[in-house]
Parts: sequence; C-alpha cells; structure tokens
Amino acid sequence: MVSRPIKNLLTGLIDYAGLFPPSKLPMDPAVTEFTRQRASREAFVLGRFVVPAARLGELETSFARSQAAAPAPDQSPSGVIEGPWRLSVLAGGDMDAARAQIDAFNARNAGQLRADAIETKPASASDIAHTSSAFGDFDVFYELPYDRDPSELMASVAEHGGFAKIRTGGITADAFPQVAQVAEFLFAAHRAGIAFKATAGLHHALRGEYRLTYEEGCPSGTMHGFLNLFLAAAFVRQGLAAVQVKELLAERSAGVLDFSAAGVSWRGERLMADDLAATRREFALSYGSCSIAEPVEDLHALRLL
Repeated sequence: MVSRPIKNLLTGLIDYAGLFPPSKLPMDPAVTEFTRQRASREAFVLGRFVVPAARLGELETSFARSQAAAPAPDQSPSGVIEGPWRLSVLAGGDMDAARAQIDAFNARNAGQLRADAIETKPASASDIAHTSSAFGDFDVFYELPYDRDPSELMASVAEHGGFAKIRTGGITADAFPQVAQVAEFLFAAHRAGIAFKATAGLHHALRGEYRLTYEEGCPSGTMHGFLNLFLAAAFVRQGLAAVQVKELLAERSAGVLDFSAAGVSWRGERLMADDLAATRREFALSYGSCSIAEPVEDLHALRLL
C-alpha cells in the first residue's frame, strides 16, 4: 500500500511526453502506452498527455482507432482511470488561431479528450499578455530561461495568472541546467508567487549518471532526479536556506531520504505529508517525461511503490 506522503508527492506528477525525444514515439505507440499506463497499478502518478498543436488531428485519429480496438467494458482492467484524457498542448505563433483549433478539437472529442493546458515559450512580456488573452481559462505554462535572470518574465507570468516552466534536461549533457540554476529558478518562482512545471531529463528518481538517450552506445551524463527537484521545491516553500536547497538538488544517496507514514526527512530536515500535498497543489505541479516506465521502475527499486 502506498503511504500518504508518497501518494501526496506522486499523484498526477508525470505528464506523458512520449512523442518527444529521446523516446520520440510515433502517435499510435504513444497512445497505446498511455492507455496501458492508465490501467496500471501506478496510474495515480499520471497527469496530462503532452501533444504539439500541429498533431492534434493525428492524436484524434489514433485515439479513435485505439478505442475501437479496446476490450468490451466487462473485460476492461479494473484499475483504469475514468474520464477523458487531459491534454497539454504545445503551441506557438498565432495564439488566437491555436485557440480556435483547440476549441474545435475539444468540441469534437467531448468526454474523450480534453485540452485544458497550453505550453509555450515566450520571447517577451507582450507574448505572455497575448497568450493569456487567448487562453485565459486554460492552465498556461511559460517556458522561461534559467541561464539568465527570469524575474521580468516571471513578473509578467504572475500578472497574467500563468505558470512557469523550466527545462531540466535534454539529449545532450549541455542541455541540463546546473544545480545552482535550478535552485535560482525555484526561489525566483517562489518569490513571484507562481507555480511551475518541469520538462525533460527527469527520468530517474535521484540525481546521477545515466544514459542520455535510448540509442545503443549513447553517452551518459549527469541527470537531475525528480525526487530531488520536487522535495527541494517543498523545502523552498518552507524557507530552507539556498545552500541546503542546492545540496538537496545535488543529492545522490537514497539512504539519506527517510519516508515514513507521517512525511519524509532529509539530513535532519523534515516535510510532513500535508507539506507535500500543498507543494504539489500550489507550487511544483508536474513534470513532463517521455517515459513513464523508468520513473516507476526507480520508485519500485527505492521501495516507495
């Protein structure tokens, strides 16, 4: 049985981005994988399905095909998540046109697929204002820079009621931000009073050396851990000093994380189950991953699932 602190930390944590590198699955296998995971024992960790706006039609066709091939209701797995798939749509360019496209998509697929979030990369505060005008009733995530001061853009995101997004990796070693840069992003978002999601490079629970892609003979590199990131976010909310937040982001030892029925401790610092729930609800919302299996395997290896 999953403990309350773990449940609070992990529920809805992973937005499935199987269409993106390094997995870069075709649409049909990505739809099949998300369908399978929604019927698994670990389905509670799932959030949205991430899809580019340009591929919404392809998703619609693939989903319909998968539903036609699905087992009859009395044969369906008992653990399947009820309700429509929630989608996070990557959009850019003409946001008014994107809104019209998405509204038409939602109307056609009511009860089955529902886009209710947008991810975009603004170049300026005016981009944020325009996107907010088009998608004011959506959850809008703005990918912000970590290699320079994001305060001005974060202020605009806060003004328009949006959320921040940080890119935490990629398929090359230089795509991963430094620990100090991630820490600065967390503190900047907290000061601005905005929640965030992360994307890329968080396939594993703890920071360490891992293969950067699934290609045979590919290089390895240092990856951030999703437990490091989300626990660090919870401690930022509690007022932990920056030096300790950086140490937690750099932590590689599972032995110093102690999960109990009441909460979790790290090197003498403690978070209660309610702290984890509030962090996930109000600050550290989710992260995008092209793999669900890898994070879940790590959690099983750590005996957290």
